[in-house]
Amino acid sequence: MAEVAVNMVLEKLISFLNEEMQLLRDFHTEVADIKVELEFLSSFLRDADARAATEGSDEGVKTWVKHVREAAYGIEDVIDEYTLYVSKHRDQHSFMAFLKKIAGYIWSLKGNREMVSKIQELNRSVHEIGNKRRRLDINFTDRGGSSRGHVDPRAGLHFVENDALVGIESSRDELVGRLKDGESMRTVIALVGMGGLGKTTLAKKIYDYVQESFDCHAWVTVSQSNNIVERLRTMIRRFHEAKKELPPNGINDVMDAEELISKSREYLKYKRYIVVFDDVWHREFWRIIQSALPENNNKSRIIITTRCMRAEEFCKQTCLVHVHKLQHLSLEMSQELLCRTAFRYDQQKKCPDNLQSLSFNIARKCDGLPLAIVAIGGLLSTKGKDVFEWTRLCDDLSKQLKSNPHLAHIKTILSFSYHDLPHYLKSCFLYVGVFPRNHHIPVKKLIRLWIAEGLVKENQEMTLEETAKAYLTRLINRSLVQVEWSDSTGRARSCRAHDLIHEVLLSKLEELNLIQSSQASSNCGARYLWIDNNRACDLSRRNGNFQTHSIIFFNLQELHDLVFQRLSLNFKLLRELDFENAPLEYIPEEIGNLWHLRYLSLRNSKVKMLPKAIGKLHNLLTLDLKGSLVVEIPDEVRGLCNLQYLVAYSVDRDNHYNINTDRGLRINGNVIGSLESLEKLYFLDFQLNNGEHFGRELRRLKRLRKLGITKLKSEYGEALCGAIKQMHHLHALHISAVKEDEILELESMSPPMSLHRLRLHGRLMTLPGWISELENLVKICLHWSGISDDSLKILGDLPNLLEVWLHEGYDGVELHFEQGKFKKLKFLALRCLYKLEKLVIDRGSLPCLENLLMGPSPLLQEVPNTICNLKCLRTLVFQEMPKEFVKRILPSEGPDYWKVEEIPNVCFRYETQRMYSKTYKLGDFRLHEYLC
Repeated sequence: MAEVAVNMVLEKLISFLNEEMQLLRDFHTEVADIKVELEFLSSFLRDADARAATEGSDEGVKTWVKHVREAAYGIEDVIDEYTLYVSKHRDQHSFMAFLKKIAGYIWSLKGNREMVSKIQELNRSVHEIGNKRRRLDINFTDRGGSSRGHVDPRAGLHFVENDALVGIESSRDELVGRLKDGESMRTVIALVGMGGLGKTTLAKKIYDYVQESFDCHAWVTVSQSNNIVERLRTMIRRFHEAKKELPPNGINDVMDAEELISKSREYLKYKRYIVVFDDVWHREFWRIIQSALPENNNKSRIIITTRCMRAEEFCKQTCLVHVHKLQHLSLEMSQELLCRTAFRYDQQKKCPDNLQSLSFNIARKCDGLPLAIVAIGGLLSTKGKDVFEWTRLCDDLSKQLKSNPHLAHIKTILSFSYHDLPHYLKSCFLYVGVFPRNHHIPVKKLIRLWIAEGLVKENQEMTLEETAKAYLTRLINRSLVQVEWSDSTGRARSCRAHDLIHEVLLSKLEELNLIQSSQASSNCGARYLWIDNNRACDLSRRNGNFQTHSIIFFNLQELHDLVFQRLSLNFKLLRELDFENAPLEYIPEEIGNLWHLRYLSLRNSKVKMLPKAIGKLHNLLTLDLKGSLVVEIPDEVRGLCNLQYLVAYSVDRDNHYNINTDRGLRINGNVIGSLESLEKLYFLDFQLNNGEHFGRELRRLKRLRKLGITKLKSEYGEALCGAIKQMHHLHALHISAVKEDEILELESMSPPMSLHRLRLHGRLMTLPGWISELENLVKICLHWSGISDDSLKILGDLPNLLEVWLHEGYDGVELHFEQGKFKKLKFLALRCLYKLEKLVIDRGSLPCLENLLMGPSPLLQEVPNTICNLKCLRTLVFQEMPKEFVKRILPSEGPDYWKVEEIPNVCFRYETQRMYSKTYKLGDFRLHEYLC
C-alpha cells in the first residue's frame, strides 16, 4: 500500500519539476533529491506491501512500509502547499495588487524559509528510511511466491462436502455435458467470477465426475506464481500419477521449459486428456502452457478457473472456448447454505424458527458469496442455537471479519486480487471504497472523481476520461467491480463493489489513513472524508490544517452556514467537493479560496446562482450543475481555463413531456469560447440573438466529445453546423429546437465519423442525408421530427445501430421494417406515432431486437402477425394503447394472443397522474379490471 502512495507522489514530483515556473532554487534541489530516492524505494515496494499484509510477517517490515507511506503523504502535502503559496504570490496585474505584494514581502520571505525547511526535513526522513531498509536487509525478489512458512488460505478449498453445495446442480450438469460430449477439437471451459464464488469447488466436482472418461487427467493449482516451469512439471507428474506411472527421468531438476513442453506433447499426442488449471491470473501463463497441450481432435478438455472476465479473449486464439460466468447466490440459496453449514452437526439439521429471521439477515450481508457464507456458517456451528450469539455476530459482522481468526481467510483471499493490481489501478480501486456499502456509483461520477484526484495517468493516445474508462473496464474484467446497470448500447452506467470486497477496501483505506467518516474523531491527515445523515454540523466545528482532498456528502437533511468558512480556512488542499442532493441554497464567495479544487458538484441542489469567485478556481476540471436551479453562468467562468466537464440542465417534471422539458444553461457568447479545454458541454441554450457570433465562439471548442444545444432557431442552424464541423472528436450530439414545430436546418452539417449518439428534437420532415454516413452510430433519437417520407429507411443500413427512439418522429400511415435491415438493433421505441395505422415487420428484419416499446398510437388496429418472428424479443411494452387493441391480445379471449404468447415480458402502461404511470403485466387480473 506504500507502493500506491509513493508512485502517486513520484508522478506529482515529475510533473512539479517540469513546471515552467520560477521555483526557489533550494526547494527545487531538495525535491529533485527526494525524487531520486523514492524512485529507488519504489522498485521493490510492491513486494514489501504484499509481505507486510501477510499474516505473521516481520513487524520490522510492516513498520518500515508504514514510514514510507507517511513520508510520501508528507511530501505530497508540502508540494500542494507550495503550489498554493506560489499561486497567491505570482505577478499581479493591478497597481493595488502590486502594493499588497510589497506589503506582504516580509511574510513571503518567511514563507519561503518555512517551505524549504519542511522539504529539507522530509528529504532527511526519506534518506533515513532508505538507510533503515539497508540496515534491516529488506530485500524482495520472489514476486510470485509467498513468505516462508506462510500457508495459502486457498489450499483445500476444492475439498468441500456435499452438504456445503447449494445452487450448482444445473451448472454442473451443463458443464459435464460439454466435457463428455460436444466438439472433437480441443476445448477450454473457463469458469469465471470474483474470488469466493465457488469456481474451484465447481471445477473439482465436474472434474471428479468426468475424469474416468478420459485417458489421463491432471489438476494444477496455478495462483499468482510466475514459475511456469514448475507448473509444467506438476502437470506432467499428475498425468503420470493418474496412470500409476513413473514420471520421465530428469523432470524434477534437469529439464527446462522447452524440454518439458516437448515431453508433454509427446505423451499426450494420441490421448484424450483433461486438465484443470485452477486460479489462473495472467494471460502469459496460457500463452506458454497451451503449447504443451496438443490439438489431437480427440475431445480433449481444459478447465480454467479465473477471476479475469476476459479469459475468452486470451484462449480463443488457439482453441474453442466456452465461458461460464458464475453468479452470486440468491438470498434464499444463501440462507439455505448458511443453515446447512451452521446446523450440519445438529440432529435435526434444520434452522429453528427463532433463528430464521437472523439467518436471513446474516445471509443478506454475505451478498451471495459462498466463501463467506460457508465460513460464517462454520463459525455459527460453534455457537449452537444461542440467539444472543447469532445477534451479536449479525450486528458486528464487519468487526468479526477483521478480528475473528475463523473468518480471517475471507479477507485474505479477497485481498489477493487487490495485491495483484498495478499501483495506478490500486489507487482507483481504493477510491471505490470511499462510497458507502452497497451504494450504486454512477460510472461517470466515479471517473470524474478519479481524474480530479490525479489517479489517472496521462496518455498521449487517449483523453483522461478514455483512460479512466479503460481502468474501470480492467477492474470489471478482474471481477473486482460489479456492473449494476448497463444501457441498451452496452455502456456500464452504475457500478459497485461487492459488500465483502467493500469491507476489504474500507479496511485498507483506514490502514492507509486515507478515509474518515463524520462519526470518527478529527483526523487532519485523512485524504477522503464522507459525511452522511445530519453530521454536516461536525464539519463546521472542526479546526486545524487538514490535508483532506475529497469531501463527499450523503443523505444530508441540513447544512450549516459556517461550512464554507471552515472549508476555505481549514481545507485548503481540497480537490473534490461533492454536494449532490445536499440541501444547499447558495455558494459564498469563499469558494474562490479553494485553489486546488478540481471537482465541484452541485447536482440536484437548490443553488440558484454561482458567485463571481468561481472564476478563481483555475484548476477546476468538473463543474456539475445538473438538476440544480442555476440557469445562467457568470462571465467570470472565463477564468476556468482547465474546465473539461460542464453539465448543467434541469428536467421539468411538473408538465407533460415537451421540447422544453430539458432546460439548458445560458452563457454569454463572449465567454463560451474561452473555455477551450471543454470536452463535455451539456446543455447550452443557443443565443436567441446574435447567433452567428455565438456559433463562431463555439468553433473554438475543438476538444468537445459531447455537446448538447437547446433553444436553437432555424436561422442559426447553419452557424451551429459550421461550429460542429470544427469538432473532430465529437462522440455525442444533442440538438433541440426552440419549439416543437421549429425547423432544424441541419443539411449543411458535416459531423465527424466518430459520432456514436445523436438526438435531434425539432421538425425535420425528412432525414438529413449525412446520417447515412455515420457508420459508428449506436443510438439515435428523433423527437417531433414529423418525418412522413421513406427517409427513415436509411437508418436500417447503419451497421452498428443498437437503439432507436421515435417520439412523434414519424407522421406516416404505415411503418415498414424491411427484410435484412436493422441487423444489430436491440432497442426500438415507437412513441406517440398518432397517424400510424399499420406496422409491418418483414421476416428477417430486426433479428437482434430485445426490447420494443409502442404507443400511444390510437389508430393502430392490431399487433403485426410477424412479431412472433422476433426470436430475441424479451420485453414488449404497450403505452396508452386503446382498450380494444389490448383486449385482442388477452390470454383468455384475445384472438391475437398467439402473436405474443412466446414473449417473456409483455406489459401495458397507463398514465395515472402527471409524469407518473402504472404498469400491468399480461395476465394480471388488475389489467382485466382496468379494461372493463
